[in-house]
Amino acid sequence: MKTASLSKNVEYHESRPTLQVLLESETGKEIRIAFKEGQIMKQHKTPFPIVVEIFEGSIDFGVNGEVHTLNKGDLIALEGNVPHDLTALKDSIVRLSLNSADTVKRVEDVAKNSQR
Repeated sequence: MKTASLSKNVEYHESRPTLQVLLESETGKEIRIAFKEGQIMKQHKTPFPIVVEIFEGSIDFGVNGEVHTLNKGDLIALEGNVPHDLTALKDSIVRLSLNSADTVKRVEDVAKNSQR
């Protein structure tokens, strides 16, 4: 058994989203992404399906040029190879569920390349 918390020990970076791997299992990875208001993750895509949950706050989630405003409690699922971007409308905590074959480094690189 493994446990983790989306709300404890949250750290924010001043210029880019902050990632923390909360859980890893044989089937997937659960990642917390902490955004300060106005921070972005530039357009990117993953080769595998993902699920994104807005745990706290509000995010503009762009998919193929269309923006969806997601608020606390909202979920969105994407198939692989779908271009998407995120913009925090306020301080936000996002839970990202990755396929086990995907890498955390790929997500970290997107965040690092999205500095403002």
